[in-house]
Amino acid sequence: MPTLLGIDSGLTVTKAVIFDIDGTPLAAARRRVTQFIPKAHHIERDMDELWKATADAIREAIALSGRPASDIEGIAATAHGDGIYLLDHARKPLGRAILSLDSRAGAIVDRWTKSDVADLAIELTGQIPHVSAPSALLAWIREIEPERYKRIGHFISCKDWLRFCLTGIIGTDRTEASTSFTNVKTQNYSEDALRLFGLQDLVHALPPASRSDQIVGRVTREAAQVTGLAEGTPVVAGLHDVTASALGAGGYAKGVVAVIAGTYSINETLSSEPRVDRRWFCRNGIAPGIWNSMSISPASTANYDWFLNTLCAAERKNGEAQGNSIHALLAPEIDAAFERPSTALFHPYLFGSPYGAAASAGFFGLGGWHDRGDMLRAVLEGIAFNHRIHVDALRDGFAFDQARLAGGISRNPAVVQMFADVLGMPVTVTETDEAAAWGAALCAGSGAGVFADPQSDPRDTAAIAKTCLPDAARSADYEKRYQVFRDIADAMIPLWPRIAALAPEQSAN
Repeated sequence: MPTLLGIDSGLTVTKAVIFDIDGTPLAAARRRVTQFIPKAHHIERDMDELWKATADAIREAIALSGRPASDIEGIAATAHGDGIYLLDHARKPLGRAILSLDSRAGAIVDRWTKSDVADLAIELTGQIPHVSAPSALLAWIREIEPERYKRIGHFISCKDWLRFCLTGIIGTDRTEASTSFTNVKTQNYSEDALRLFGLQDLVHALPPASRSDQIVGRVTREAAQVTGLAEGTPVVAGLHDVTASALGAGGYAKGVVAVIAGTYSINETLSSEPRVDRRWFCRNGIAPGIWNSMSISPASTANYDWFLNTLCAAERKNGEAQGNSIHALLAPEIDAAFERPSTALFHPYLFGSPYGAAASAGFFGLGGWHDRGDMLRAVLEGIAFNHRIHVDALRDGFAFDQARLAGGISRNPAVVQMFADVLGMPVTVTETDEAAAWGAALCAGSGAGVFADPQSDPRDTAAIAKTCLPDAARSADYEKRYQVFRDIADAMIPLWPRIAALAPEQSAN
């Protein structure tokens, strides 16, 4: 029986998921990948470790599926977007990869923002530069690590590195190609974009771009040996995980805003024409003539995970040893906190924000009578409020009347209802545990001829979807809380840089 393999590599975990062609997940395997933080603002990973972890996950998923590797009709990878993965001219890793949570290029982006570069960039590329964009990171390497810069043979994204390890073919897809160096109108690479950022000598390093569902290579003998895959299995170009998540959750459509609450706050909608604004990125959709406008910041559930890892570490470890989820353990505390009034607010800016690289996280309104449940509620509300900042921006430019929510926290019905109340619109969750991996698998299936195109989802999405409608009274209360949340952030804008200046080069472990 035919199957499909979707690889989903996030910022901390890389996964391999095998699906039946009807969309049923047959097996999933995960491996954690080390994040290196050599100092503040620098977040990296070892590229070889990522490939080994992914190969191990693939081998385990094949074993768990109970199906032979030869049943796999097609493979696609999706992964965190932006950041940079460098290869030298011998096609070997050129140092550690720089992840999309990295903000080392903040000073360069500030300089561009104060000059005419930002205005020229949005007109040409459809987006203003940001700290984890390939343009900013390559400019940082050029200024700070010139010897490394001279050795760059290719720059690619995370999923492209995995594709290279599987096939030996260097390249990217249309969605990833548009992170920095494409003309927003033509959707093709632009040497003018490289020149704008002073990177014109890297034109040779631009990876060829293909459709996300185009077969670009086949599993090599070497890759087959370490993964357990069948040599010669087709591999398609894959796609940015932002787009993959929306596709897999059934939210990749006009008239819908896809809200992905993961490490990043992702909020996106499709259009048939490019519309540019400083508040969102206008990037390539899967197919020519479709644009995906994304309003994003690295300020979503990574904050919740940080709280659990930092303040609930012992309980998490003990619970996992007994087979219990920390989320289930804390649910009664969070539910109780939602039932009582609270002044506690949290700005989820541990790793970045819509307010610039200097912004930082913080609780406001805490009293000695508040407990952990109140703090967790504030963290979850802060995540939803930050998503609303982005959704409101998109509402100014696009017409949509419903949201599709994906991400780990979408499994909690109380959180889904909170998003509906905060956003003031119906929020639908599709029962898709591995939305990004399934989005990748849809592209693999399209390339292999199993599906007509990536949007030909074989599932009855209406039957597996649940919709929460906003409650008028709760929405009114959240409106008050949201306005205070925004007012505090506005008041902090001149203070956040002063706070950051207290330890500008603080080391991290």
